Amino acid sequence: MKLVIIGGDAAGMSAAMQVVRKTENPEVVVLEKGEVYSYGQCGLPYVISGTVPSTDDLIARDVETFRDKYGIDARVNHEVTSVDCSKRKVYGINQDGEKFEESYDELLVASGVSPMLPPWKGKDLQGVHALKTIPDAKEIMADLSEDVEKVTVIGSGYIGLEVAENFREIGKDVHIITRSDYPGSMVDGDMGKLIQEEAEKQGVRITRNSSVERLEGEEYVQKVVTEQGEFETDLVVVATGVTPNTSFMKGTGIYTAKNEAIEVNRFMETNLPHVYAAGDCAVQYHRLKKRNDFIPLGTHANKQGRIAGLVLSGHRKSFKGIVGTSILKFFDLTIGKTGLSEKEAEEENIPVEKVYVEATNAAGYYSDEEPMSIKMLTEPETGKLLGVQIIGPYGVDKRIDVMATALYNEMTAEDLLDLDLAYAPPYNSVWDALQQAARRVK
Repeated sequence: MKLVIIGGDAAGMSAAMQVVRKTENPEVVVLEKGEVYSYGQCGLPYVISGTVPSTDDLIARDVETFRDKYGIDARVNHEVTSVDCSKRKVYGINQDGEKFEESYDELLVASGVSPMLPPWKGKDLQGVHALKTIPDAKEIMADLSEDVEKVTVIGSGYIGLEVAENFREIGKDVHIITRSDYPGSMVDGDMGKLIQEEAEKQGVRITRNSSVERLEGEEYVQKVVTEQGEFETDLVVVATGVTPNTSFMKGTGIYTAKNEAIEVNRFMETNLPHVYAAGDCAVQYHRLKKRNDFIPLGTHANKQGRIAGLVLSGHRKSFKGIVGTSILKFFDLTIGKTGLSEKEAEEENIPVEKVYVEATNAAGYYSDEEPMSIKMLTEPETGKLLGVQIIGPYGVDKRIDVMATALYNEMTAEDLLDLDLAYAPPYNSVWDALQQAARRVK
């Protein structure tokens, strides 16, 4: 079998390693548009503050390791421009600007996503950046001179909040501009106000309900112009979302979602024979929504890549789906969410009952730390758990993972009360914070 993989990061290399380990004498060719293989994209914001000393620390395995140790034909600077599925051939341009073609028996599209940069006037000025790749991070670091005092972050999702924190950690004057009426698109507005308060406490300015109209400057960006006014800046990071890298599949007849993410089944198969897709360029089955969704995260990419590799190796294992779990650090807060938000439930026409709880991560008599704020959603008639959002300084990660497991197993609030969770005063109360919320479900 000759397997060609488009994309050399999480999904692509997870699949490649499964094929190499579980197939006799496979021929695996990986076509990577950039120069870096298999790295931790989620660590990029922390390079800005020096929390992660170097982008080199984010590389899990370099391209030479895949070539020399595992026998994978791992290529760099090979950009795929089109695919002919009837001929089973991939076409593109290599690092020398020369055209190439590669035949395949099986094809895995694992091409990831690219940052969306709206068509603003001035978006090509120097000092305007996105943050998705190691080269992106290096370009930002190269622009971080002592003259850069004011940094504008456009967008307040995962990347926007993490970037804002890390610029503030090195003493920059940080301003977030968001179209939403609250920061933190992963949670509901009633929880987003806690993120707003933390930003203000840490000296981060946030302009809400405002769209950017254009960027101004001569050669280097100097001003961001919005509906609410003009703001001077020395550097801009755009974090307004991502788009799947699937344009090279146009004309093949492959099925895609509205945003061009590739539709796959539980075995990472597309509607085209011998063509698979996995990772951020593909959809993910959502266990609560009971349909395919698009939540591009590294955890999903690695799992889907593993499944694709197993299936390609003759082990027909299925992808079990996601429940929408995420977590991030924002200064002194941890922001965690799993399952449906109230906004998502409304979009899916799913009725919910809401419960709010203020609880501590430790026994009240043991610690005087600030409380965790918990919002739990359940199905009104059955008490079935639908989701939770938790924001607080400590203990959020533990509860989010417990809840993610409960959602995966379709548990109710009553079931949650029966769980034998670990207890000691330094870690929780006799009734854990999640169970305290579950007790209030009618």
